[in-house]
Amino acid sequence: YTTISLEPKASSDPVMKKTKTLVASISTLYRRTYPSTSPCNPLATIASIRSQTQLPRESLQHYSSAEALARRLRCSGRVFSSDSGAGKRVSGCWNCGEKAAFLFCESCRSIQPVDDSVDYFQIFGLEKKYEIEPGSLEGKYKDWQKKLHPDLVHNKSQKERDYAAEQSAKVTEACRTLTKRLSRAMYIMKLSGINVNEEETITDPTLLMEIMELREAISEADGSEALNQIQSQVQEKLKQWSDSFVEAFESQRFDEAVKCIQRMTYYERACEEIVKKL
Repeated sequence: YTTISLEPKASSDPVMKKTKTLVASISTLYRRTYPSTSPCNPLATIASIRSQTQLPRESLQHYSSAEALARRLRCSGRVFSSDSGAGKRVSGCWNCGEKAAFLFCESCRSIQPVDDSVDYFQIFGLEKKYEIEPGSLEGKYKDWQKKLHPDLVHNKSQKERDYAAEQSAKVTEACRTLTKRLSRAMYIMKLSGINVNEEETITDPTLLMEIMELREAISEADGSEALNQIQSQVQEKLKQWSDSFVEAFESQRFDEAVKCIQRMTYYERACEEIVKKL
């Protein structure tokens, strides 16, 4: 009879030996580094092990599953993930560390840097939807600019004055974007993860003929009265396509919503031509 041993043979591969040692030591080093009474960060532990153990690149596959598992370890009731908070500024004051608002820290009154995670609707305290109340922007915009006026921040540090200038630019851009139907439609689509190419050519012959006739009428108009009449007609067209956009967007018919935006683009440009002539 031949005796067959079921015990695994010791690997002579030095890479495998180092990898097994690494995986086996994760829990031990983790407990030493992060006691149960203190906050934990398993990814930092693995990164520390990786930096201290000079493993060849080909050995990474042997402990990738261990690292993936560590990403899901629960510590103090939270699931830690390498993707959490990516691209977002920590909501703490740069000066005192307390929770900070968009403009000022409530504790130390330091001016805060622009927070890119705050969208244009949040700046003006508006619900994130396409339809907004007429006049809901102007008053709030003036209030913002009063707080950011150079005369009010001249006694601040250069750092805070720079922050104020950046915030003022963002508030101005937010107001400009949300004021017009077209730019507001494109922005809310962007917030939904859809970028619209307003320059895409439209092949609808009926629309193209209408736009050509409209431009001819604008070009031939010889007075403000005629231009104002044309402008009213164009604004009505913009309103019709804006309403169509709302219906398509709220129904999540995004392809149709994009077409509405492309048509609004033509009428918005016609309005700009009229304004130049007035």
